[in-house]
Amino acid sequence: MAASNAKKDGIWETVKTIVYALLIAGVFRTLFFQPFWIPSGSMKDTLLIGDFLFVNKMAYGYSRHSCPFSMCPFDGRIFGREPERGDVVVFRHPVNGEDFIKRVIGLPGDRVQVIDGLLHINGDPVEVTPEAPFEEVYERQGPIGHLPRCSNAPVGEGAICEKEAATETLPGGVSHSVLNIQDGTRGDNTPEYVVPEGHYFVMGDNRDNSIDSRFPQSVGGVGFVPFENLLGRADRVIFSSAGQRMIYFWTWRSDRFFHRID
Repeated sequence: MAASNAKKDGIWETVKTIVYALLIAGVFRTLFFQPFWIPSGSMKDTLLIGDFLFVNKMAYGYSRHSCPFSMCPFDGRIFGREPERGDVVVFRHPVNGEDFIKRVIGLPGDRVQVIDGLLHINGDPVEVTPEAPFEEVYERQGPIGHLPRCSNAPVGEGAICEKEAATETLPGGVSHSVLNIQDGTRGDNTPEYVVPEGHYFVMGDNRDNSIDSRFPQSVGGVGFVPFENLLGRADRVIFSSAGQRMIYFWTWRSDRFFHRID
């Protein structure tokens, strides 16, 4: 009988340990940092497929979307702090509920337009300085096995895939790299958008490979992102792997471990 009771006590202690661990993990994920894998190439070359980061959830305060399954029991935002232009943010898509990562381009009240591939904010073109092309190997990337798009296409598997690159400087002085695959894509010329109060205009750095605020939700885009949908700010890559499985250590990108996101 004593052995049976000891066994039951051991099982109960194991269950409690698991429950406590899950509760602690849930609190940590809700209040502090949320893990996020980069699944697509929309933010190249700032973020690469297979980058792993923790989203800083303290950066902008908390909304109902801060809890798993958007279950936080309050409306609006508490401890709210507005993002700055140029921040790389993770947000909940206003329609389909997926988590996206993009760069904040337009703040409330801004007028944003793309003309012939050049970003304009409040009627003025942003400063753009050409860079050497971004190069990567034309091969399948990440668990899904995406093949990159190339400005020098067609290229064979294993060859060098290029994209035109430039440094874009936003009003306020934040500079970052942007990529261009081809001219004349549907995101290269847009209407002028006026960002509503309490919303933000976001874009991917890999401009021809990003579904973002340039495209209204009615055509499958992101549209304007409400402040309450922001989950947090991406500050630093923690780990990075170019392979289809994290355990493939020979595909790890050690030069990107703890890499600062600009």
